[in-house]
Amino acid sequence: MTKMKIEGSFVALITPFNQDGTVDFGAFRTLLGFQEQHGSAAVLIMGSTGETSMLSPEEKKSIIVETAKMKTGRMKFFYGCTGSNTDTTIASVKFAHANGADGAILAAPSYICAPESDIEQFFLDVADATALPLGIYNNPPRVKTDLHWDSLLRIFKHPNYVVHKESTMRVGQVAQVIAGRPDVAVMCCDSPNLGLVVPTMSLGGHGTANMTGNIAPGELATISTPWKSYREAEAFKETYLRLLPLLHFTYSAINPVAVKSLMKAVGLPAGDLRRPLRCLEGEALARGVRIVRDLGLDKRYGYRISGADLSRAA
Repeated sequence: MTKMKIEGSFVALITPFNQDGTVDFGAFRTLLGFQEQHGSAAVLIMGSTGETSMLSPEEKKSIIVETAKMKTGRMKFFYGCTGSNTDTTIASVKFAHANGADGAILAAPSYICAPESDIEQFFLDVADATALPLGIYNNPPRVKTDLHWDSLLRIFKHPNYVVHKESTMRVGQVAQVIAGRPDVAVMCCDSPNLGLVVPTMSLGGHGTANMTGNIAPGELATISTPWKSYREAEAFKETYLRLLPLLHFTYSAINPVAVKSLMKAVGLPAGDLRRPLRCLEGEALARGVRIVRDLGLDKRYGYRISGADLSRAA
């Protein structure tokens, strides 16, 4: 079987909720269509942007089953399948595989703060237990376990791994992984605070695994296009520099508070955040709406901006 190849914008999708707090599957269909329409190569459902830690086990299974039915073949559907330990993670990956997932993204199990050698074995044990394409999300701030490039390159020798998302601040780490020529798509977080997007793409990275694509999917598709000529590099520079205010806004609060609040404000079917998280209000939100207008995203995507609390954004 040919190994899956992913290049471009890999969007970590929000989880939309109805007014009563239940998962809104109609909104999921709308948001997935929005991503397909504007050039996203893949989506991650139930990542940290999808408030996965606040979903019940029953909700997680239902999200996999129902959203997998929405696939058209134009975009890969990956699911966050990290459990609290190796066995629960394997069970989650197997469930996703049996119900139509294209792949799964794994982070180290949170809270336990396991040593690096144990986490390396965790990733290998999960890969040995499934034929589903997998990706690694190296995000020490979220899980308190970090992976050195030596560990990553050893893991990526396993044929089931197809994606790597780096969310540290170490440009050297990205360079060492790319220099090792693993047979995986090397991507990075789109946070401007981490500063990985420019070096990752200039060194030959395959795209970004991003959050801002929820609100600006076309622009993130441009930023995430691998550089095969001067044309892609020039388009990247123009778009990235222009989009910096939005990138800084979407990372101005803990993920996904800012981006989901802004999506709701511009008329995308996002719903509220799950408590205890709360949506931005007043000037904090109005600043994001002004950025959307300044960038012309309201006109490009037909956003509908309303609400008394946004009066200062006019």
